[in-house]
Amino acid sequence: MLHTCRGTISLHGALIHTVDACTFVVSNGGTQTFHIKAATEVERQQWVTALELAKVKAIQAMESGKNLDWDLRLKISESRAKLVNVKRGKRPLKRKKSNHPVKEMILLKLISEEEEEEFQVIDIQKPEQVSVKDLSQRLENLQACNDLLIKRGTMLQRILNELEALEPPSVELAAKIKTVSERATLFRIAAGAMVNASNEYLQLAQQQEPKWKKMLQHERDQKERIEKMVEQLARQHSHLEEAAQHALPSAVPGGGHRPSHTTVTTSPSEDEEDNAEFYDAQESDTFTLSIPGVPANNSRDRTDSQGSDDGSSSEGDQTPLPLSDTATTNSFRIVTDSTVVTPTTAANTDNLDNTNWESNNGSSGSTGVTGFKRKRRIRVPDKPNYPLNLWSIMKNCIGKDLSKIPMPVNFSEPLSMLQRLTEDYEYADILDRAAECTDSYEQMAYVAAFTISSYSTTSSRTGKPFNPLLGETYECDRVDDLGWRAISEQVSHHPPMLAQHCEGRKWRCWQEFTMASKFRGKYLQVIPLGTAHLEMDDGTQHYTWRKVTTTVHNIIVGKLWVDQSGDTDIVNHKQGIKCHLKYTPYSYFSRDSQRKVKGVVMNSSNEVKWVVQGTWDSKIEIAPVISTSGTPDNPVYKTGPYILAWKRRMPPEDCEKYYNFTELACQLNEPEEGIAPTDSRFRPDQRLMENGEWDEANAEKLRLEEKQRTVRRAREHDAEKAAAQGLPYETYEPLWFKKEQDPYTDSLCYVYGGEYWECKSKGDWSRCPNIF
Repeated sequence: MLHTCRGTISLHGALIHTVDACTFVVSNGGTQTFHIKAATEVERQQWVTALELAKVKAIQAMESGKNLDWDLRLKISESRAKLVNVKRGKRPLKRKKSNHPVKEMILLKLISEEEEEEFQVIDIQKPEQVSVKDLSQRLENLQACNDLLIKRGTMLQRILNELEALEPPSVELAAKIKTVSERATLFRIAAGAMVNASNEYLQLAQQQEPKWKKMLQHERDQKERIEKMVEQLARQHSHLEEAAQHALPSAVPGGGHRPSHTTVTTSPSEDEEDNAEFYDAQESDTFTLSIPGVPANNSRDRTDSQGSDDGSSSEGDQTPLPLSDTATTNSFRIVTDSTVVTPTTAANTDNLDNTNWESNNGSSGSTGVTGFKRKRRIRVPDKPNYPLNLWSIMKNCIGKDLSKIPMPVNFSEPLSMLQRLTEDYEYADILDRAAECTDSYEQMAYVAAFTISSYSTTSSRTGKPFNPLLGETYECDRVDDLGWRAISEQVSHHPPMLAQHCEGRKWRCWQEFTMASKFRGKYLQVIPLGTAHLEMDDGTQHYTWRKVTTTVHNIIVGKLWVDQSGDTDIVNHKQGIKCHLKYTPYSYFSRDSQRKVKGVVMNSSNEVKWVVQGTWDSKIEIAPVISTSGTPDNPVYKTGPYILAWKRRMPPEDCEKYYNFTELACQLNEPEEGIAPTDSRFRPDQRLMENGEWDEANAEKLRLEEKQRTVRRAREHDAEKAAAQGLPYETYEPLWFKKEQDPYTDSLCYVYGGEYWECKSKGDWSRCPNIF
C-alpha cells in the first residue's frame, strides 16, 4: 500500500474483537476505532471471519511485497528524473543495479509532464505462472482458514471449560451446558478431522507445486524451441524448393542418383550420399568378423538401436562387429578361394516372366492349372507432379487431435502395408532352393539370404504404404508362375497389427507384424516387433527370426533415404543351428562398402560352419568353412568357393516415374476377379491415387478413416451397454486368423485358420464386413 487516506485503518495492524452478540470493534490500537453492529449474530460472525482473513492476507502481502514496493518507488523516481532530464536536453542519469529487483514486472508507459504523472505497471507473467500463483493464493487462503478454525475451536473449548468450572447452576442450565458441551466435542472432532485433512492436502500441494511449476515451464520452453525449429526448417525447405525450380525446370531422369552435371545446390550430406562410391561384396580373399558367444539355451538377442561406425575399417582390414551386448566376441579371419559359383536357378533372372515354374498340384499351396500362366501388367500409371508444401500441412494440423489428422497421399505409394509385406516373397525361389538342400547348415545360409532379400527395394522406395483398415485383407496367388500364394489380414487396429500366411512348394511361412516408431528429429526409426516363422514340409526344420530396425533419414528437409541396421538371429529350433547377421549402419566416414551385411552360421556348440556376406540392396554370397587354424582368440577359417545365393533383379530404368516400383510391385494392386470384398485392391482411395487423382484420393481417404472411427465407437458403445447389463460381449475377431500359443516363442500370435482358399473356391464371402 503506497498511500493511505484519512479515516482508514490498515488491516495488517488492526485489532478485531467482539463486544456482544451483534457488535464488534475494529481499532488500530490508537485513536482510530470503529464500532460496528450487525443485524444478527450470524452476520456479525461472518464479518469478523472475513476481516480476520483479510488481515492475514494483508500481513502476508506486506511481508512479501516490502522489497517490491521499495524498488517500485525507486523505478518511478528514476523514470521521472529521466523524463525531466530528457526534456531539459540532459543525458539520463545512470543508477547502479538495485539489490531488490522487481520480478515479473515492467514499467509500461509514462504520461506527459503536463498531466499528473502516473505509471501503469503491467504484470506480464506467463500463463502457467499465473495459474500457479492463483493456486498458491488459494492454498494460502486454506492455510488461513485452517489457522482460524483452530483458534476459534480452542476459544470455544476454553469457554465451555470455564462454564463447567463455575458454581453448580440450576438443573435446566446444567442440562443445556452438557448438551452444548457434547455438540462442541463433536464439532471439535469433526473440525479436527477436517483440519488434519486440510493439513495433509496443504503439505502435498506445497510439495507438488514446485514440481508442476518446473514441468509447465519445461513444456513451454520445449514448445517454443520446436516452433522456432519448425519455422526455420520450413523456411529452409521453401528456399530449397525455389532453388530447385530455378535450377531444374524438369525432373531429373534416372534411377535415383543425381548426374554429375546437376546444378542444384544441396546440403553436404546429400552430396556425400549421392557421390559415395560403392564396392562389390567381395573385394579381397580375407575379411574379419566377430562371433558372439552364444548361451547354452540358444536364446535370440536382437539389437534394435542403430549403431555407429568408427570409420577405420575396410573389406580387407579387421572389422570388429559387436554382435551382442552380453556375449564375448572372438575375431577371426576367413581365407577363401576367388571363385564365385553361380547356381543355375531363377535367382539370377532379370525378369519375372523368365522364371518358368511348373505347377505341381500335389505340393503345398499349389492350386493353379499346370502350364497356365496369366499375363500381368508390367507398370502402373506415372506419378503426377503435385507440389507439396510441408509447412502448410503442419500449420493446418496445429491444435488438432493427432488421431484425427489425415496424412495426405502425397507421402504415400499406391500400395497397402499388406501388399508391401507380401513383397518379401519376391525372391521366394531362394526358399525353394533351400528346401532341396540336404545340408542343414547350407539350408540355413539360404534362409539367411532370403531374409536379407526382403530389404532390396527399400533403398529406392521411400513412399509410405497405406495403413490397412481393420478387417482389410489381401491375397496374392502366384502359384501359376512363382509357385506360392499368400493371404494377409489386418487383425488389430490398436495397436496396428497384421498377420500373414504364405505357402510355397515345399515350405510354409507365416508372420505377425507390428512395429514401434521413434522420431529423432532428423530421422525416424521403425522397429519391427513381430516374429516370422518358416517350416519345411518334411517337418524337420523350423526357423524363426525378427526384422531389423529401418531408419528413414531427412524427414523434414532434404532427400529421403532409407537404411537398415542392427543385429538379428535366425534360429533353427529343430536342429539347434543359429545364424547371426549384422546389418552395418550407413556411415559417411567408413571406407567399407555401404549397406553391408555379414553373418555366420553356427552349430549348437558355436562352431562356425558357413559364412554369409554381401549387401542388402545388391547380392548375397555364402561359403562353407573347410578348416580352422590360428589361436582360440583369433581363429582363421578357410572357406570353399563362394556361392551366389541371391542377386537383386533391378527395376526398369524409368521406374522413378512410377514410385520406383519393381515389376512385382506393379502387379500387386492389379485388379482381379473372385477375390474377397475386403481385399486391398478394392480400396477406393488407393485406386484413385494409382490413377493419379490425388485430390479425390485424399477426400476418399478421409471418408474411410471417419467410417472406421464410427464403427469403432459403435463397438465400444455396445461393449459398455453389455457390461452395464451384465451380459457377455464378444470382442472383434479376425476373419481368417486366430490367436494361438506359439511353442517356439512362448507367446500368443495370430496363425492362419485355413478357410480362405476354400471360401474363395465356393465364392462364399458372407463373413466379410463392408469396410470400404
